[in-house]
Amino acid sequence: MKVYVFDASALVAFLLGKPGAHKVNELLKEALRGRAEILISAVNYGEVHGVVLREHGAARAQATMSAVDPLPLSVVDCTRHAATQAAEIKAKYKLYYVDSFAAALTIEHNASLVTSDSDFRRLGHGFPVVWLKAT
Repeated sequence: MKVYVFDASALVAFLLGKPGAHKVNELLKEALRGRAEILISAVNYGEVHGVVLREHGAARAQATMSAVDPLPLSVVDCTRHAATQAAEIKAKYKLYYVDSFAAALTIEHNASLVTSDSDFRRLGHGFPVVWLKAT
């Protein structure tokens, strides 16, 4: 089964109808059919909440994040090991720390990262990425 890791930009695109929402929707449908597994780090999940909160306020953030619950998406808790792996990726590739959690989860699960964030290009051409839009 194919495994995908969403970074914050993927879930934000889907929830707020931004560019890339259609592709994210296709991946979620694949997960519903049992053909894919979709993960997101709890750190990146929190980042999504923060984006919606900042852009639309508390009420919309609460309603939007409630809409995530029925999605075929597993939120992976942050452990000491994950925090250390993210720190190492941050140092090596000069990513933002929060982005490093998505990269670490992708590596841990031999997955493909789903993102529109061009900062992930720093990981190199060999890093599996599903780009949501041309960056």
